[in-house]
Parts: sequence; C-alpha cells; structure tokens
Amino acid sequence: MLVTNLEYLLLSHRPDLGQVFLRWTRPATSEEHRSGYQAALELAQREKVGRWLVDLRSRGLADPIDFRWVVTSFREQLTSALPGVRPCLAYLVLPYHAETLSQRLAEEMATDSVSDSMAMRVFTEEQAAQEWLQSRS
Repeated sequence: MLVTNLEYLLLSHRPDLGQVFLRWTRPATSEEHRSGYQAALELAQREKVGRWLVDLRSRGLADPIDFRWVVTSFREQLTSALPGVRPCLAYLVLPYHAETLSQRLAEEMATDSVSDSMAMRVFTEEQAAQEWLQSRS
C-alpha cells in the first residue's frame, strides 16, 4: 500500500481493492482542497485507478465553489488522466452532512454531464461505500 501523509490529508492506494483513499484529517483551505485532489489525481493516474473513497468525516464539506470545481474542472482533468475509465467517487460523510452534499450533487448532476463521465455517491457508512465502489468496474 502506497501512502502519502500531507498535513491535512492522508492519501493512499490500495492495490488489493483497486482504490485510492483520500482521508481528510482536518478542515482544509481552498488551496489545500485543490492541492489534495491534484495529489490524488497524480497517484490515480500513475496507478491507473478510477475508484476513489473520499472521507470527509474529519474535514466537513468543502465550500460550494470548491465542490463545483471538483465536478467541473477537476472532473475534466480526472477523465482525461484516465482514458477509458469512468471514475467513481464515494464520499464518506457524517450523517448531518449527507443531505447537504447529496443535494449539491443532485444539482450538479441535473445541470451538467457529470453522470455520463463520472459516478459520485454520498455515504455515511464506509462498508456501504466500499460495496458500491467494488460493484463498479
């Protein structure tokens, strides 16, 4: 297992699961948010991994502008970096954040072609997130 420990993010690759894990360890600034996703992108591209578990439980939700960046600019970078792969991102959140993030995601899916190029779902339990990711090929 390959692990990178940034001050605000524990980033790892699990070859046995074919997944990249982003475990945010504290609230992140906008710059850290984008840097963390870029570091994960480099790892995913190097290892050719399209399934991501993004653990926001210690961090909380990103600012709506940073979330929009993920589903627009970053999505384009991710799909370009992994040709032939439909990335799947499972967001693991605390129960009181689940509705807010699900709502943001639904709004983005309704106005963009996100669902065609990338699958994203919100979970409050890691096992359910893992099962969903493993069901994606």
